[in-house]
This record gives sequence, C-alpha cells and structure tokens, in this order.
Amino acid sequence: MLARGATVSLASRSTPHASHARATRVGRARVVAEASRTIDFIKYQGLGNDFILIDNRDSATVKMSSEAAAKMCDRNFGIGGDGVIFAMPPNDASEDYSMRMFNSDGSEPEMCGNGIRCLARFVSDLDAMPPKKYKVGTLAGLIQPEMRADGQVAVDMGMPIFEPSEVPTTLAATQDGKVVRAEMDVDGEKWLVNAVSMGNPHCITFGRAGGEADGPGLKLDEFPLSVVGPKFESHPCFPARTNTEFTQVVNRNYVKMHVWERGAGATLACGTGACATVVAGVLEGRVDRRCTVELPGGPLEIEWRESDGRIIMTGPAEPVFAGKYFL
Repeated sequence: MLARGATVSLASRSTPHASHARATRVGRARVVAEASRTIDFIKYQGLGNDFILIDNRDSATVKMSSEAAAKMCDRNFGIGGDGVIFAMPPNDASEDYSMRMFNSDGSEPEMCGNGIRCLARFVSDLDAMPPKKYKVGTLAGLIQPEMRADGQVAVDMGMPIFEPSEVPTTLAATQDGKVVRAEMDVDGEKWLVNAVSMGNPHCITFGRAGGEADGPGLKLDEFPLSVVGPKFESHPCFPARTNTEFTQVVNRNYVKMHVWERGAGATLACGTGACATVVAGVLEGRVDRRCTVELPGGPLEIEWRESDGRIIMTGPAEPVFAGKYFL
C-alpha cells in the first residue's frame, strides 16, 4: 500500500520485458558499431599449415598491425592460424601481386612456401581465373607459383643461398663456400647441421655427431621436437633466428621431416623447409635431386634442378572457411 500523497511514475518503472528490450537495442547498436570494424578473410591450408588470407590489393599499406595479426592467429581467442597473409598490389610492373605476412607471434618472415601456394589459390579464387602462373613479389624476391588444373600449386622457389653471411649464420663454410655438416653445440650436445637460405634462414640436421648423423638420420617418431626445436630457433649461430628441419632419410627419393618454424613453432608443414631439406640431403649425398618430403601434414614434391639450380615445389592449397573478423 502506498502512503498518502505518494506517486508512482510509470516511466521510471522497469519490468523484465522492458529491461530485455533495452538490452536488445543496446546489443544491436553495439553489433552495428562493431560491424564497421570488421575485415573479410578466407582461411586456407597447405598440408595443415594454415593461414588467414586477406585481400589487401586496394592499398599498399597492410590492413592491420602485427599485434592484431598475432591476436587473429590465436586458436582460442581468434580465428586460429600459423600466420596472416595479405595479397598486396604489385611493387612494380614485373609483378602481378606482392605478398606480406605476419607469423602467429607477430614477426614478419621474408617468405613462406606453403603460404605462397595458399596465396596463389586465394587470388585465383577471388578473380575466378583459370589455372595460370603468377609473379609475386616477396621480401625474399620474386616467386612464381603456378596453379594447375588438378588443384596442385607448383612454385618456382628460385635458387638456394649458401653464403653464410646471407643465410645469415656465423657458422663457417665447410664445403665449397657452403655450411655442410658443420658441428654446432646445442645445449651441450654436438649436432651436425647444414645452413641454407630459401629467402629465409634454415638449419637442417640429420642428427648428432657420432650418432644419428652418421646413419639415416633421426627417428622422428621418438623425437622431442617441442624441447629441442626452440634451442635451435634462438641459437646464437643464427642471429636472425632460424627455421629448423629435423630429418630422417627413408631412401634416396623419400625423406621424412619435422619442422620447428621461426616465429610459429611446431607446424604440420613448411614449404621452404622441405626445399632446404632436399638441398641439404643432396649436398650430404643422401638423396637425389627429385625427392618426396613427407611432413606431418602430408607430402611435398621437391625438385632441385641441375640444369639451372632452381627449386620447384609442388603441393596442395585448399580453402577451409570464410568469414568476417572483428578488429
């Protein structure tokens, strides 16, 4: 019962229905506001190495910061991925497109082999183009991926780089100006390593000195990649950090490889790493120039041509899903 003279303002009264209606209106307004800060993406994967692809061809400036890209790659709080790749406008008339990329930790690599296959498939899908060869500018130079009718992407990866200062590594050359089976101390153990650049640095090892390196290589099913990998990545012999390939030779045309990627950690595949692995295997006399590299995500076909020294990598690139991401 109200006291005499008391009044009730209906406008001030709140019912559960009215509160819900107001909350709904506020929620809709927030969604509308946030929708103005979204970015379209398509996620692709190449042998399980997964990337978020963004069409950035209308601007020479990437559409997000490295910090935002790292957040986007988070598998719990973002989309999830090994990196974000931007299809950029060409730098000059020699290119069809250019490519920028951020790793899942926000660092920017020079290039990514699986990533450039996904980029080729991405722009082909966007433009509804028949299979063709693209000229893509990267921080590692011009790379030429070719879409094939069977859905595979063949990439002319260029020539490997061996000059230690250009890898870069402080390890001294051991064979004709190349770092081949060089001894490197890793946490008190002596490993035999090869240093190769595919536009980005790679350290390839078949095992420890006096151990696996004197046989077919590491037993990868038993190898503690998450323990050993980080020690190689940040080793002082590689001042720019390095990707590391741990390798087991099955026969001269077939090897198995697990990779610890600089800035991404353990991944299911690494295209430049597969190329570097075949180069190292040839230099050590372990494999032929045409070789299948089996990664946790599946096989890549690699050929290091004797005629011109260029490396051709062939493998898949497939779309996974598309959407909008709130920045």
